[in-house]
Amino acid sequence: MVRTPLTPWERERGERFGALLRRARGERSMVEIAAAAGVSAETLRKIETGRAPTPAFFTVAALAGALGLSLDELVAACAPEDERLGEALSA
Repeated sequence: MVRTPLTPWERERGERFGALLRRARGERSMVEIAAAAGVSAETLRKIETGRAPTPAFFTVAALAGALGLSLDELVAACAPEDERLGEALSA
């Protein structure tokens, strides 16, 4: 099966998601968070660096739980710039 190349937006969203995870992890080790989420440290490293920009839903959910983030927070943080601006203006 050939995978469709990612769009620039998908790559940007992956980088944004990885940066969010790094900030949420703070001083905690990658190994600690990966173990708490039930994923490998290498998987977390790839997600944080943007090399795995489209992780599976259950991986995202497990990482959110391990980091104390809600899925709503993740969606808002990774939404396109114009959607985040619109939400801020309507609040």
